[in-house]
Amino acid sequence: MATAQEMVQFYTDAEIAVLKGQRVRFGDRDLTRADLEQIRAGRREWQGLLDRQLRAGSARFATADFGGTT
Repeated sequence: MATAQEMVQFYTDAEIAVLKGQRVRFGDRDLTRADLEQIRAGRREWQGLLDRQLRAGSARFATADFGGTT
């Protein structure tokens, strides 16, 4: 299974591909090969998961002060 970081990159790459022109106009008809809004929603979902994982990872450690100020 792909990691959250890999999925964020996958969705980012897909978004870039769509923005670069996976859309064609034939007269008054518009053909879109991918739905940009669905791609963006997927990227936001995976980015949220990745952010939560990163926050949880950094929360594993605490800073202790053993300076002995009494």
